Amino acid sequence: MRGDNRAFASTAGRPNELARHAARPTHRNTEGALPVSLTAAAAPDELLLSGLHVHPIKSCGGIAVDEAVLIETGLENDRAWMVVDTDGQFVTQRALPRMALIKPTLRASDMVLRAPGMLALHLRLDTVEAPCRVTVWDDRVAAYDMGDLAAQWFSDFLGQRVRLARFDPAERRLAEARWTAPFEAETAFADGFPLLVTSTASLAELNRRLLAAGHDAVAMQRFRPNIVLDGVADAHGEDFIDELSLESPDGPVLLKLVKPCGRCTIPDVDPASATQGHAVADTLAAYRAEPRIGGALAFGMNAIVVSGVEHRLRIGARVTATLNF
Repeated sequence: MRGDNRAFASTAGRPNELARHAARPTHRNTEGALPVSLTAAAAPDELLLSGLHVHPIKSCGGIAVDEAVLIETGLENDRAWMVVDTDGQFVTQRALPRMALIKPTLRASDMVLRAPGMLALHLRLDTVEAPCRVTVWDDRVAAYDMGDLAAQWFSDFLGQRVRLARFDPAERRLAEARWTAPFEAETAFADGFPLLVTSTASLAELNRRLLAAGHDAVAMQRFRPNIVLDGVADAHGEDFIDELSLESPDGPVLLKLVKPCGRCTIPDVDPASATQGHAVADTLAAYRAEPRIGGALAFGMNAIVVSGVEHRLRIGARVTATLNF
């Protein structure tokens, strides 16, 4: 990296977020709604937080973690970095499936990136380089370039000129208000919302259908969720959840599920080999066209943070839900 590397500075009214990224939720019930699980026969505390996943670099490999801190934009370090082309436009597995093979490891002070045939790349969590502007979907946002060494590493592995950018914590990128109102929900480089929630029941039903059609079962990482729920009695029962209250050692966390997640081609990229297929999309097409998002194939629900910023989420936490039919 260049000699003018800079550490993230605090911005007005906000903590030093890059320092927090080196490691790093208050509570409201929906009026009139009772905390229930997804069947009348099951008790609310039968819902458990069974999976937590952080994807530091948009469209690269994810990390299953036992604990994660919730910040304004979702889980800390999630989609905080993004690969861009020479015009600052974001690139993903949709066009470059080899991105699935880039595996990050988060440590106390750095992130280590590994990929087949490449030496490991170490990036300090408290250091960035020059300010820049990048584009993610329709949003042009402030970011920081991560330097020539990172750019060369990604370019060599992906076979085209790209650079690595880090989201500027002073930037306030908001999710689409028609889904989040009356709340304003911030996000970093995620496609559009701070969090993605799925359930083990939904994956089990998809795999049942895949196996019945002669295909291999797939792992949850294909869908790149942040939060996975266990105990949801019905497949895709998360579609009908309004709010989730999650236990935390720092106090309750309240999330609101706002929009079904329409799936692109990425779930058909094998994260172990980067080979592309079509079995997942073909199978979802038989039963998961979602009218709320124009008939797109849905798996999981996008969620926003209502309260609990700076609280720790932990695997095994009990979860209660209010429903919205």
